[in-house]
Amino acid sequence: MAKNVDIKNGVIFPAGDKNVAYQDFFVGQSYLQGLVNDPDVSVGVGNVTFEPGCRNNWHIHHDGFQILLVTGGEGWYQEAGHTARRLKAGDVVVTKDGVKHWHGATKDSWFSHIAITAGTPEWLEPVSDEAYAALDGKEE
Repeated sequence: MAKNVDIKNGVIFPAGDKNVAYQDFFVGQSYLQGLVNDPDVSVGVGNVTFEPGCRNNWHIHHDGFQILLVTGGEGWYQEAGHTARRLKAGDVVVTKDGVKHWHGATKDSWFSHIAITAGTPEWLEPVSDEAYAALDGKEE
């Protein structure tokens, strides 16, 4: 049975609708609730919720950044060339301009974070099933 199932109903903010706008860049099902979508503000803010096993593809933010504020569940964050980091509620991740990375839920837990994003994303290849499966049981 999956852990943190209550996250599917939202933690602080609503989980949102199925993330159809970005579904081609995710393995598994995610949900997106836009929180700041003001054209006069140069950052986007959204609540992203991941079903167990869901993760996004490797990607880069050009001319910008991404800040993740973890609100619930258990997840992973990894930058290219570095070991994956296990995430839990209260963790903060800062991804700087041009850094290739991915993030998503652990295989057995729902996961939610607020994403504060500036710049233009470049979506790349999916995280392989083999690389993702190898994270099982790792603490960092």
